[in-house]
This record gives sequence, structure tokens and C-alpha cells, in this order.
Amino acid sequence: MIGKVVAAVVIGWGQVATAAYPVMAPVEQYMMERGAEIALAQSAAPKEIAKDAEVMVMGRHGYEVAVKGTNGFTCLVERGWTAGKDDPVFWNPKVRGAICFNPAAVRTYVPRTIKKTEWVLAGASKEEMFAKEKAAMDKGELKPIEAGAMCYMLAKDSYLGDDVVHWHPHLMFFVPLTAAKDWGANVEGSPIFAGEMPEDKMTIFYVPVGKWSDGSVDAGHSH
Repeated sequence: MIGKVVAAVVIGWGQVATAAYPVMAPVEQYMMERGAEIALAQSAAPKEIAKDAEVMVMGRHGYEVAVKGTNGFTCLVERGWTAGKDDPVFWNPKVRGAICFNPAAVRTYVPRTIKKTEWVLAGASKEEMFAKEKAAMDKGELKPIEAGAMCYMLAKDSYLGDDVVHWHPHLMFFVPLTAAKDWGANVEGSPIFAGEMPEDKMTIFYVPVGKWSDGSVDAGHSH
């Protein structure tokens, strides 16, 4: 999920905007029309991947399968509560992060998104959600991130936060907690950005690419 690391790229390292959404908004504000959510989710990946991917949409009690897939990928639209605990986007009801996961991420990252969403929609506070996640990881109900877990975020119409809006089309790689320097990330001239998510016991590496899923060029990619 896009969050502080990308906001920092846009408005200056270490100067992330103050959260304007301290509490959860009414559930209705996080919902989408089903057809629009399917289309947005499918736009996260190249068409050759998305056309055979499973698609999940968020109902009032959690995610449910809307389109059966055959290639092991899963596309969905994340809301802000998949971000880190202190991330400004956490309760932002405008956030719609279209994302398409490869099989390794489907097995070990997607279950986290599913459970977090179920807990939040059932009324869990931010603190309760993270406590439930920690307990589930400690019990082995949520597994460690698998080697090779990654995703596509190539949707033009995602809304990733008030400061970054769409940001850039990019890939994300999920790994156990890893120093940014080990990937050469977060340094001047490097195309890779990194953000730690301690609660999830992982680091996410972001790699911007030059084109959106529809093949159009990202005009701001050189920036």
C-alpha cells in the first residue's frame, strides 16, 4: 500500500503531511459500486495478467470474490487501513488503491488485507486491528511474507492519498524487514524507494515504471 514513503518523495523526506482523518468515516464512504470496483481492480495490472486474475471486491463485511481467476493472481482495491499505523491515509475514505498480486503475495500478503478489512468493518479501532494482526501472526494464522511476493499498481484512476493522488505506476516487492540500503533504496539517483511496516514485519520496496496499464506514458515518471 502506498503511504508515508511515497508522500515523503512528493513533499520532502521526513515531512509527511499531518493526518486529517483521525477516525474512521461512515462505512458508506469507503464503498464502491461493484462494477466500478471490478474495473478499477483489473486496471492495476497489464491486461494479459488482469484478464485471467481473480478479482475481489469489498462488501459490507469484507472482501468477496467477484470474478474467478485462473492464473494465480488476485486483483482488488485496497482502502487506507492497509497502510502503516501512523500513515496519514489510514482512515482517508477517498483512498482507492488498485493492486494486483502475484501468487506468492496472494498466499501471504492478501490474507492480511482480507483480515484487516473484516476487523475494521466489524468495528475494530486502529489499535485493535493491529493487536488482532499481531495475535494472528504470533499464532501462525497469518504467515510470514513469502519469497518473491510482489504486486502491480499500474491503475491511472487509483487515489493513493491527498498529497500523492495517483503517484506513478509502480511495482511493489514485499520482503521481511530489510534495510533500505540493502536494495540501494531511498538514496539520490536510485529508482527504488523503501518503506518499513514494522507491524506487518515487512519492508515494501517501490519501483516506479514508465507506463500505466493502458499503455499510456506516465508524464511525471522522470521526476
